[in-house]
Amino acid sequence: MLALRHVQPRALGFARRSATKQVALASTAVDTDGSQSQSPGEPVSPQKQSRAIRTRRPRISLQHPREWNRPLAFGVLPAFDEALKVIREDSIALKDEVKALEGAIAREKETPQPDQHALLVLENKLRILEVQSEINFPQVRWKCANGMADMSKAVDRHLLEQRWRKEGALDLLMERIHQMKVVPDVLPDIHPSLDLRVNFPKVKSNTRTQATVSKAVYEHVEPGVFLLPEQTVEPPKIYTTVFHPEERLYTLLMIDPDFPDETNQTFQTYLHWLQPNIPLSSVSPSPVPNLNTHTAYIPPHPQRGTTYHRYTILLLPQHSRLSIHMIAKDKRAGFDIRAFMEKYGLDRNRIWSEGVPAVYKDILKIAEPKFGRMPKADRYGDFRGKRRYV
Repeated sequence: MLALRHVQPRALGFARRSATKQVALASTAVDTDGSQSQSPGEPVSPQKQSRAIRTRRPRISLQHPREWNRPLAFGVLPAFDEALKVIREDSIALKDEVKALEGAIAREKETPQPDQHALLVLENKLRILEVQSEINFPQVRWKCANGMADMSKAVDRHLLEQRWRKEGALDLLMERIHQMKVVPDVLPDIHPSLDLRVNFPKVKSNTRTQATVSKAVYEHVEPGVFLLPEQTVEPPKIYTTVFHPEERLYTLLMIDPDFPDETNQTFQTYLHWLQPNIPLSSVSPSPVPNLNTHTAYIPPHPQRGTTYHRYTILLLPQHSRLSIHMIAKDKRAGFDIRAFMEKYGLDRNRIWSEGVPAVYKDILKIAEPKFGRMPKADRYGDFRGKRRYV
């Protein structure tokens, strides 16, 4: 989710230059006061030039991998050695359970009529055991924390998803979504299931007349920040972290819910970008390639006199491959995103339908629970049917 408003870049540049001047003047005043505080008779001692000590952390990533080293050598702390021994023994026992469970799943699938409910339970248990068999190793956690996660492994996917959900990235996104009223103006609710990151060109200089952006250097944009029009001329680079190993299809949408509707004196939604049938999995490359082959990207163009615009980028899961017609430039205003999602089955969540009772009856073998909103008390129930004003 991005925000863009029609602002003259020179105002931003003037503010930055003014702040720089103020800092420089304050520093000069401190130096001047310090030099005048010395008495004339005292000798001036030469100032030693301090040398900055560089404490640069080694670059660690998939491109620059490093091996995990024990923090303590063997025998230094017997309790640490014993803990690693217990972790290894527990991992071996859990991996034996994984092999036995894989065999049970294979035998169940070979039966003429496999029990789908039993398969679902076994597969869920298998995923849990795969994670538990390696999650306690310090080297596994260290690699995931230092950008060397192997997304083909269930334990690495689990650790990265927990980090995304609990360490602030998802919280910041949801905070901006609700603060800027994307929910409910665009959609009634949003429940993200993957990490979507957007990169735009970095601003090189911002003068009083215009801003200059880099064509080669892109930087990550936090949700809800303001961007200059010069940054959004070209399509952004889309990075994703997906937590499912199998390949699934997604639809990319970029919309502006604050596009003026002069006829009705209100606002409407403008479609800036549409790309369906994007295959993604946990091992898909980033940035996502070939995103401008369907409904081409149109840069944000906030109208003069309007307030900030909430440009929203959505990556919606599909249930199957879709055949969507390209939308012409003159047909993009008045785009109904909710009708579009309902037409092509791009639901935010799976909702109840007529086929759900069959799942409870045939697969789960239990009675279907039913939920709903609490009934409201009728405050005028006692007076209904009575003659009034008599």
